[in-house]
Amino acid sequence: MANSRSWTQTWPCFVKLGVLNLVLVFKITALGDVSGSVTAENTCKNTNYQSFLPPPYQNMSQMICTPVWHTYELRYFQNGDTTTIILSAPYTIGWVGIGFSRDGMMVGSSAMVGWITKHGHANMKQFYLRGRKSSEVKIDKGELPLNNIPSAVATNGAEIHMAFQLQMTTPFQKQPILLAFGSKYPQNHHLSKHEDKTAIVFDFSAGSTGPVSRELIQMRTNHGILAIIGWGLILPVGAIIARYFRHKDPLWFYLHAIIQFVGFTFGLGTVILGLQLYSKMQVHIPAHRGIGIFALVLSILQVLALFLRPNKDSKIRKFWNWYHSWFGRMALVFAAINIVLGMQAAGAGSDWKIGYGFVFGIMVVAAIVLEILAYLKRSEMRSLPPNFQLDPVGGATFPSK
Repeated sequence: MANSRSWTQTWPCFVKLGVLNLVLVFKITALGDVSGSVTAENTCKNTNYQSFLPPPYQNMSQMICTPVWHTYELRYFQNGDTTTIILSAPYTIGWVGIGFSRDGMMVGSSAMVGWITKHGHANMKQFYLRGRKSSEVKIDKGELPLNNIPSAVATNGAEIHMAFQLQMTTPFQKQPILLAFGSKYPQNHHLSKHEDKTAIVFDFSAGSTGPVSRELIQMRTNHGILAIIGWGLILPVGAIIARYFRHKDPLWFYLHAIIQFVGFTFGLGTVILGLQLYSKMQVHIPAHRGIGIFALVLSILQVLALFLRPNKDSKIRKFWNWYHSWFGRMALVFAAINIVLGMQAAGAGSDWKIGYGFVFGIMVVAAIVLEILAYLKRSEMRSLPPNFQLDPVGGATFPSK
């Protein structure tokens, strides 16, 4: 009865804490959902392409033009299954590229790259970006369906203009596009590392840009931060407390419940941001998306377990213990795998990998040390004489098998 009254008195605190955390999480997700207010002003320079581009790229009367990044301009015209594209960009030396991606990521995309050699020879090639290393960027490979009309590249003043045509079975709609440039000339058609890059979602049906790189990057960064804090740090700490600190009864229970509820709100925010990214970019990362939703379902079941917890003397208590323990472990394992998949899909830098690796390593080392101490404690207890009076507190310090 005392435990029941204690729980009745404390559950409103959990609700208040949950509301506060949900407010915090939704504020963070709102930081990423600002792309709807970002539009590009549809004004382009009046450039006479007839003086330096060959047919059919000279007739600009029907082409739609949109500024896309800095002073980059993208012109296009879709006529049946033929899409004509002209990219104009500032240029002095090096190369300029425009990539077409399924998910907004560099890896797996196909790009048209143009440059003018030191001797004034114009070049434009298609590259397939199989990986992040220079050796994994393959020339004259890719998935862009170029038609029989030769592509063209030329400079006019301090700008480079890259024109090409695609033979599309399905016209472009909202398409993730990558823009990048490098300051070094390609050597033997091997691209140097880009000096700068961006990613946009270009709506070919409306002639405007969707969320630009800054907003997409902010959403993706928030998504990763929430995942690492919630799934990678808070929830594992709550699980460690539940397994190794039960001798601090009932403190361990309240700490475990509070920490896991906070972690759940962060996990929920992670999934919400992920769904927002999917809807805005139409990213195709089925494994990452599916595992994330599955981990969220497991965490929801864990929250429900808190409210459906039977009494200690109940006949079904052992089944509840099994369900709660193993579903929680499954959620943590799948979440850890998904964080790695997410960093891989986003092309995360070494700082992200080192940061999560440090957090993950601390959790694993702590669990191993505490598990070894638990084993030693159990071994010590088994070696004592049967009539030895155990300390009721010390004897329950570590979990039994």
